[in-house]
Amino acid sequence: MNAIVQKLLHDSNVEAAMLAMGEVARNAARQLAAAHHDAKDEALKVAAAELRRHTPVITEANKRDLSAAEDAGKPGAYLDRLMLDPDRIEGIARGLESIVALNDPVGEIIAEWDRPNGLHISRVRVPIGVIGIIYESRPNVTADAGALSLKSGNAAILRGGSDSHHSSMAILTCLAHGLREAGLPEDAIQIVPTVDREAVGHMLRGLNGNIDVIVPRGGKSLVDRVQKEARVPVFAHLEGVCHTYVDRGADIDKAVEIVLNAKLRRTGVCGATESLLVDKNAHEDYIAPLVRALLDAGCEVRGDAAAQAADPRVVAAGDHDWGTEYLDAIIAVKTVDGVDGAIAHIAEFSSQHTDCIITECLGTAERFLARVDSAIVMLNSSTQFADGGEFGMGAEIGIATGRLHARGPVGLEQLTTFKYVVRGDGQIRP
Repeated sequence: MNAIVQKLLHDSNVEAAMLAMGEVARNAARQLAAAHHDAKDEALKVAAAELRRHTPVITEANKRDLSAAEDAGKPGAYLDRLMLDPDRIEGIARGLESIVALNDPVGEIIAEWDRPNGLHISRVRVPIGVIGIIYESRPNVTADAGALSLKSGNAAILRGGSDSHHSSMAILTCLAHGLREAGLPEDAIQIVPTVDREAVGHMLRGLNGNIDVIVPRGGKSLVDRVQKEARVPVFAHLEGVCHTYVDRGADIDKAVEIVLNAKLRRTGVCGATESLLVDKNAHEDYIAPLVRALLDAGCEVRGDAAAQAADPRVVAAGDHDWGTEYLDAIIAVKTVDGVDGAIAHIAEFSSQHTDCIITECLGTAERFLARVDSAIVMLNSSTQFADGGEFGMGAEIGIATGRLHARGPVGLEQLTTFKYVVRGDGQIRP
């Protein structure tokens, strides 16, 4: 931690400490913007090696966080998001290495052209500057966000939740070691070292213009607060109310397998399917195997009359169920009038995160993919693929459902902006 920031926090001056962090981050961002890609990659390689070497230290720190969360009565899905074991730490290390393997977007020429007057104009990718990331209960975000910010030439100010504080600090130690070894500013990745909620407010106000964008990653209350209070741009999604629609043209065996994975692989991730829609015009045997498979796998099903008729274990759904992000082994099931009924239902209840159609009819599929206005639309695949790593982006800093600048997984390219470079040879404007 920067010595000035440490002293200010020791003196309980949170505002001054946060403003100092912003200034430090801005200076680091200027250095990173000019850093060679070899140095950034070296920092990530060293950090990955340090994560593996410090696995016992990280898991011990994580046990402290898990113990506190269990004592606080946090639910199982919450604990699953928080938990780190050697396999997950190895996955984080491999994630850093996958980012190394990606092309550095900084300096990429997006487009270029010549004007009749001889001017040569190019549009070039550049870092955004300083990224503020506010997140809860996911210590892996510390590595993902720090690494993506670094590779894209941005400095990062991370504010993890108090629930993952020990785990995140242990991971930061590995990232900082990588930065030092590569000759890059260690303060390029900072974690807010206090759990005081006042720190979040200062970040949302932009730290005197030193934060360029905020990325919240957590529950609805956190994201809602960020979107309401932030005075800087925000990349975020409020909820992951994801749908899977099984069309009359679906292969039912394929549909059952996809739906089980989309709902139950990990119920606490934002890409988990929360609502299953079934074409009411499909064969009568379609809905029963879908509902039965979910129930037999331990999932609570809340359904409409058709779903209840398919299996007596189905609980009657209320109006609130259609727009609920459960993040648990619960799913809402509804029959709709074909693909247009599915599109209309999704338009009303989806959070525009990820929505999927299962069908073998390509015409129906294309209608769904073209008309559903979500950040990610899918055909015949689990919604749990809604992830930057699965998209080949190495990792993601979050999912954005807005329409400006970034949409879907926020990876390296989404953490850059561009500038125009104009080259001339004495031209003047008449």
